Amino acid sequence: MTIDTFEVPSFTPEQRQKLNEKLSDIIYPHEFEKNVGWTYGAPKWAVEPMVNIWRNEFDWEESRKEMARWHHLKVNIDGVRIHCVNETSKQPGAIPIMLLHGWPSTFYEYHKVIEPLRDGAGGAQAYHVVVPSLPGYGFSDPTPTPGWGVAKCAETLHKLMLELGYTKYVVHGTDWGAMIGMHIATTYAANCRAYHTNFMLVMPPIPTLSNIVTQPVRVVKFLACMLLGGDAVYGKDKLRVLGRSFADIDRDRDSGYRAIQGTKPYSLSYGLSDSPVGLHNRTSSTTSAAWLLEKYHNWTTHTGDKESSVLPPTIDAKEFLTQVTIYWMTNSISSSMRLYYERLIEPNMDSAFYTKVTIPTGVSSFPDEVSKVCQLIDLREWVDSQVNLVQYEEHPSGGHFAALEEPQLLTHDIQRFGKKIAADLQ
Repeated sequence: MTIDTFEVPSFTPEQRQKLNEKLSDIIYPHEFEKNVGWTYGAPKWAVEPMVNIWRNEFDWEESRKEMARWHHLKVNIDGVRIHCVNETSKQPGAIPIMLLHGWPSTFYEYHKVIEPLRDGAGGAQAYHVVVPSLPGYGFSDPTPTPGWGVAKCAETLHKLMLELGYTKYVVHGTDWGAMIGMHIATTYAANCRAYHTNFMLVMPPIPTLSNIVTQPVRVVKFLACMLLGGDAVYGKDKLRVLGRSFADIDRDRDSGYRAIQGTKPYSLSYGLSDSPVGLHNRTSSTTSAAWLLEKYHNWTTHTGDKESSVLPPTIDAKEFLTQVTIYWMTNSISSSMRLYYERLIEPNMDSAFYTKVTIPTGVSSFPDEVSKVCQLIDLREWVDSQVNLVQYEEHPSGGHFAALEEPQLLTHDIQRFGKKIAADLQ
């Protein structure tokens, strides 16, 4: 294993020319004469202005300058080079934390929280902050062979922390990072001493023998909600049932992307890899089909009429385009999506939902978060039977990209959590 310093690159002249050419010669898809909002996917009235900003206003060098404030490494783990930010704190009592992103995101999702967590201002818990690009994402190498599912990514990122010298650490995750983080928490608990997430994947108390014995009241309530409805049992709008499977489009109209990325990622990748506009627009033609903008619109908290807005007020065009540019310049959209396929064929992975996390766990809950199957807004109703819950915070706003949308709330939660578990990591 080797550790090398890394510098976020500028565009090569060839890359810049190719991007400008593609952004200047766009065939937009046919749409209805009547505006149907976001019902059919990302509409042209939302995509075209973002493309114009990317072509005429967005400055990658400005984003590079911000990212250059942090120390970047490439660490060779079993032949695959993993990129990470590694910001060591100068504060006494700082503890290591690994922040894991998901899809469609990059390490840059955490750009607002890296320094506050590192510095621990005002006596808050300080951290040595490690932010990897997941294997196959951004500046990490593409995954070279089949088999890079949640378990393999977890093993690789655990080895990353050990290679950096962190034999005891905290992991925080969202989206895929939450699933990988939970696997680290249950498999490598000798080193991973605490787990925090804003994407708590919770299985409802279905009537298994174990649940009937250990939590009979919750089982009865859950069965009652199946008969009477969630509002009658848990309270109005407290329960979201988003599907009975990984991609149940009958119940969750936003799950189609999981179906195609989980079954035919190669086919989709041609349009996404070749067309930068395709990385914005879910409704374009075969050569420019894509996904990202729709997710940053749908999975976030908006003020006013969501159907007439594009990005939430908490995420600006520069932040969004920085993430899109990382995918495009590294040609990593295809390798990032393969994780969906690997997860679906990964053996025994469903057992992770039934394996209790015994290390201290903290949860931050945001109202516009998405959930794979079933989400109870007040997760405490179910979550404390599946994890060693020591902190739970429920917030009034924010969605899937909490580190971008509500960085102060998330930072405060992680700092408070760190105070509770720091003694075990010294």
